Amino acid sequence: MSAFSGMNISASGMSAQRLRMDVISQNIANVNTTRDKNGEAYRRKAVVFSEKNTTPFQEVFMKTAGLAGNGVKVTKIIEDDISDLRKVYDPTHPDADEEGYVSYPNVNIVQEMTDLIDATRSYEANVTAFNATKNMALKGLEVGK
Repeated sequence: MSAFSGMNISASGMSAQRLRMDVISQNIANVNTTRDKNGEAYRRKAVVFSEKNTTPFQEVFMKTAGLAGNGVKVTKIIEDDISDLRKVYDPTHPDADEEGYVSYPNVNIVQEMTDLIDATRSYEANVTAFNATKNMALKGLEVGK
């Protein structure tokens, strides 16, 4: 395993966590959005990760060399259609239904902030791993001095 593959794995983790933070920020920004372009209340979004694909040769090589992992990638961004929208009684609101209830997004600020802290810590861990790999490569260059 070269030093650069370690850096690539850490970089893929940083990119994935950055996108996750962007999606969480979008959820927080839309916590009170009662109408999107389709006229529906905003639905919470979440990021789905998976391991980066490898070619059959890479898989055999990695198993033979005792290496694991190829990094992470974002598979898709999904909408949370399972949890219910929040119903708030406000008959004066322009988006209220016939009974006076307004459908607010299924975004829970506490959950979003917890996810944001988790994504931030994961990003920081990838930065630390990247810097450790970089420092090992630099020390390796100093061997010949």
